[in-house]
Amino acid sequence: MKFIELTVHTTTEGSELVADIMWEHTNYGVAISDVNDVIALQNDKRTFWDYMDDELTEQAGGDVLVKCFLPADVAKETIAQIECELQELRARSEGIFRLGSLETGRREVDGDDWIDIWKKHFRPIHIGERVVVCPEWIRYEKKPEEIVVLLDSNMAFGTGEHETTSMCLELLQKYLKAGDTVIDVGCGSGILGIAAVKLGAGYAYLTDIDYVAVRSAEHNSSLNGTADKTKVALSDLLENADVRGEVMLANITADILCRLSESIPKNLKEDGTLILSGIIASKLDQVKAAYGAKGLSLVQELKKGEWYALAMRR
Repeated sequence: MKFIELTVHTTTEGSELVADIMWEHTNYGVAISDVNDVIALQNDKRTFWDYMDDELTEQAGGDVLVKCFLPADVAKETIAQIECELQELRARSEGIFRLGSLETGRREVDGDDWIDIWKKHFRPIHIGERVVVCPEWIRYEKKPEEIVVLLDSNMAFGTGEHETTSMCLELLQKYLKAGDTVIDVGCGSGILGIAAVKLGAGYAYLTDIDYVAVRSAEHNSSLNGTADKTKVALSDLLENADVRGEVMLANITADILCRLSESIPKNLKEDGTLILSGIIASKLDQVKAAYGAKGLSLVQELKKGEWYALAMRR
């Protein structure tokens, strides 16, 4: 299968926002190439390198490349949509984020080539104290206190690498209690609901408006042996309004979170915890106000990169 590799030139500040736009239009992977990440690892005392070219440090703050892969037969139309949304992002971010040139480039690649390269570079990800997200093709020897969430090779909807997902998993580990019912709105790969069940949740209800995401979540749930404690629905919200959870998660975007603020709290039990993520700084107060108006109080706020996550309680 032939793909078009689309590359956008941006900055460190803008890279995650550009990647987020790309994820809305592809099921086949997004990659960020940023020399600042390499430098940060070198400066992290927990990470040791045998060798790093001194010239890399001279490139800090320079061009960052964000790439995604699009099926060749729909690439022209999809790229036009992405470029339009990039310009909308530039207009919204004026005076807030440096986005660089947002220049785009494209080339044709063979699907098998980049999938094999991507699989070679993906490794288990440790999140919080207990969760390890691991690709199914890697054997990982877990420690006794760890729970491992396996994801298959078609991981287009959440792998734990993105700050928004990792913050949700950190907050889930803190606020989930054994036997809780968990609801995940916009479940993507199913990573959050699966992790919840493995952490001790009694049951997890997952919803998504994307049919491919629903299939991915169902497959990953079976892969992890949690299918008997999860239900995945193709829906904006829960079809059964009587289902209520002690913990609810919504890792979407701030605009959609605000739109759903009328509906999401209806499925949260009294004293339940609502975990929200996918929020940029300029939308943070708006999200807090929307859910505060529904009787929820902020109990914790996390920030990673340009993203925020909130834990709120009824």
